Amino acid sequence: MAKIGLFFGSDTGTTRKIAKQIKDMFDDEVMAKPLNVNRADVADFMAYDFLILGSPTLGDGQLPGLSANAASESWEEFLPRIADQDFSGKTIALFGLGDQVTYPLEFVNALFFLHEFFSDRGAKLVGRWPAAGYGFEDSLAVVEGEFLGLALDQDNQAALTPERLKGWLSLIAADFGLVLPA
Repeated sequence: MAKIGLFFGSDTGTTRKIAKQIKDMFDDEVMAKPLNVNRADVADFMAYDFLILGSPTLGDGQLPGLSANAASESWEEFLPRIADQDFSGKTIALFGLGDQVTYPLEFVNALFFLHEFFSDRGAKLVGRWPAAGYGFEDSLAVVEGEFLGLALDQDNQAALTPERLKGWLSLIAADFGLVLPA
């Protein structure tokens, strides 16, 4: 089994594409293939001590799910299934997608909701990312000038994604025991 679980929620498939880009940098011994949380079961998820989790922000700054008009179930429906689990001893890094131009008041808010959920259950969360270089007005996911995980805007700053991914993976490498490709 791989050392790191890679799970995502998605609506349009963009978060899935980013998860695949992350996975493509590592072999199967290091990182599992990305799995949409709408296809994951609790045992799949809990099998890993190291997790990379991704999510877009939908609607009015919500996690993806049916109440946010997502096409299928996602984080909104999955989190209650794992709400009674203890995440002590697990290390989690988050990445989030959003559109800072169209939704400047809730850019990548999903990061906040995931961070809060897993932090409340004892997880060690790593991978905060600088908020400089983005053009949004407000985000629940910013604390002391940093996002609670990697923030990506594929609508307005897609050209910056490869550099941001590499920088963020370098940032979390020590916590995850990752050796990055040259």
